[in-house]
Amino acid sequence: MTPTPWPSGLDLTTELLRAILKLDSPADGVVSAFFRRHRALGPRERHTLAETAYAVLRQRLLWAHLAQSGSGALERRLAILAWQGSDTFLRGALGPREWDWRTQVLAVDRQSLPDKLRHNLPDWLAHALQGQLGEDFWPLALSLHQGAPLDLRVNVLKAKREEVLAGLVAAGLAANETPFSPWGVRVEGKPTLSKLPLFVQGDVEVQDEGSQLLALLTGASRGEMVVDFCAGAGGKTLALGAMMRNTGRLYAWDTSGHRLDALKPRLARSGLSNVHPAQIAHERDDRVKRLAGKVDRVLVDAPCSGLGTLRRNPDLKWRQSPAARDREW
Repeated sequence: MTPTPWPSGLDLTTELLRAILKLDSPADGVVSAFFRRHRALGPRERHTLAETAYAVLRQRLLWAHLAQSGSGALERRLAILAWQGSDTFLRGALGPREWDWRTQVLAVDRQSLPDKLRHNLPDWLAHALQGQLGEDFWPLALSLHQGAPLDLRVNVLKAKREEVLAGLVAAGLAANETPFSPWGVRVEGKPTLSKLPLFVQGDVEVQDEGSQLLALLTGASRGEMVVDFCAGAGGKTLALGAMMRNTGRLYAWDTSGHRLDALKPRLARSGLSNVHPAQIAHERDDRVKRLAGKVDRVLVDAPCSGLGTLRRNPDLKWRQSPAARDREW
């Protein structure tokens, strides 16, 4: 990326940050809406804008503290400090004083800063995690400063992991086996998968390794009756169905019909015919009562606070609150 084809890049990043930092909507939705309004942006430009915005969200307290010494709009200062694009472009977009300011600020020894500026978590969440994790708190907190990897789950009904890995390499993508899930493949970078044959034909599904492991822990097998009680968009439902080798009966329940709607295209790609999605009103729904004592396995991934997805959705730690979390519980 050079300054020539994209002279307004820093201004657009500032505009995007101004919208995201209102924290009144999920960041991914704000980014998508922004890109719909700016359709002329190319893939590299979109990547720079989005990654810079997410870098600010991940370490918002740090960047806001360091930005105090600068001048101009706060969002512009944040964009300059957290910039995730070409340094050549950024230097061309800044005046000499701004560039020197950025260089000096980024040289600050972060180990000397207060804990709050190092972990970048709201107090209520930091205190809760420190109480639960003890000495393991800092490795977790610092890992949240990095973006989540792109993991795929191989649909064992249709493909084998070694075949998928070979197919990804043939498509020019770098990929490796995940360390724990026997179905998992970790792809480097953030390539677009929607038109990849392996994805279109249902050989793979996007799913974090952690979610794959949750499905594995159920031990679901052929011919059983299984319920995914908080199915959402059905990622774990599809993993369970493949474990069951498309036999038995698998119920995908959720109180949100909107979430279940997202399961439909994924289910069509998967080749599964043993899945029965249904919206339920609550845990005492008649559908639940009718299956009492009849089900072999139940997967309940709750509460649905979303805090398990902070690497992928760093805005959640600023939009979530103890009161909202407790309502989920």
